[in-house]
Amino acid sequence: MDKAFITSLKSSGIKFIRILWCDNANIIRGKAIHIDTLEDNMAHGVGISAAQQAIPVMYDAVVPGAGLGPVGEVRLVPDWSSFNTLPYAPAHARVMGDMKQKGKNWPYCSRLFLKKMISEAEKEGIEIKTAFENEFYLLKTGTDEIIPADYTVFASTQSMDINQHIINEIAENLIAQGMIIEQYYPESGPGQQEISIRYTDPLKAADNQIAFRETVRAVASHHGLKASFLPKIFLDKAGSGCHIHLSLWKNEKNLVPNSRESYGLSKTAKSFIAGLLHHMPALMAITTPSTNSYRRIKPHYWSGAFRCWGVDNREAAVRVITDPKTNSYKQFEFKPSDATANPYLAMGAVIAAGIDGIRQKMDIPAPVNTDPGNLSEEERKTAGIDKLPADLGSALEYLTANRVLLNALGAELSGAYLAVRRSEWENMSEYELADEVELLMEKY
Repeated sequence: MDKAFITSLKSSGIKFIRILWCDNANIIRGKAIHIDTLEDNMAHGVGISAAQQAIPVMYDAVVPGAGLGPVGEVRLVPDWSSFNTLPYAPAHARVMGDMKQKGKNWPYCSRLFLKKMISEAEKEGIEIKTAFENEFYLLKTGTDEIIPADYTVFASTQSMDINQHIINEIAENLIAQGMIIEQYYPESGPGQQEISIRYTDPLKAADNQIAFRETVRAVASHHGLKASFLPKIFLDKAGSGCHIHLSLWKNEKNLVPNSRESYGLSKTAKSFIAGLLHHMPALMAITTPSTNSYRRIKPHYWSGAFRCWGVDNREAAVRVITDPKTNSYKQFEFKPSDATANPYLAMGAVIAAGIDGIRQKMDIPAPVNTDPGNLSEEERKTAGIDKLPADLGSALEYLTANRVLLNALGAELSGAYLAVRRSEWENMSEYELADEVELLMEKY
């Protein structure tokens, strides 16, 4: 980036460039540089306290045990490849930041962790293509009650008509930021929506997830509504997931299908999925990391409450998806994930688990072709199907004992992450749903 770039920004009316980071509680934060001082900060970014990676969701204060405090400065250095002007915020632009200290990668940085896991996949000759699939609620404002924007049902065309203007504006804003819209439909809950965007490389997908949340919330606000990605807002209504879709590639060839192998999946795909299943209880401390997450992950909720996989089975924790063009398989979906997860940590941990499956040559059990919640305990035991953690505390115990994931994260990042999420569990484990919603709905 040079003076010509700054000149072009000024001529386009840009006044502030926001440098963003996502902390261990998955709060999107940022500092903005004014265009007149951008030249002085382009290479070295802005300074933030090292303590920012030890802040829980409840308050802006450092949790004990994270190994971080008020002493220590970190530079939030722009990754200019992620630069975008913000169509919903005139005169503002955004760029994602990498955390550096004394010119070196800071081991507490979640975005740099994902870059490291992408490199680990490349060592195995694997390129991953992926996307986050978001569900969210549109809610009315100006009232103490939580009132949905509409009271329609799944895929209701009435909801499409009611929310046409806001959905159109969200889509236009996402497209303007380089995202490709694949599908939109109203989800099962009242006021609940789903917009799917096209897959890309893992780092871009995680950046897109940050941009997606920011865009949806901003556009909703412009329309006098509130958008929330919180997993469970209403006790008796559908929860919101953020499923992770993945495919494995090498030399532009999709490695997922292989008609000559068992179940029509390649050895590479089977081992990757086996790694996900093997590490899933620990993974959930990263992919479903809030107390609220576990109110959604229940049998018969299509949320993947059981550790198993299946073809086109929406109750399996890993769903292998049929390609209608070839009648074979091109991708799979990791279901126990939601938007309270830091996308860099979630994506990186999923890759780490899958790569461990490949390196250990893990194999998968037989697919489950029924709703596992309808099986008896004995039938599930015989089939090797077990129920996933029922609360964040249990998932954190699994993560604490999982050397593969802890080693992938590194001592510094894993220590700070566990300290933050343990603090949240200790503070919120006795919360009723209403207490969680009051605290978390604006955060996510």
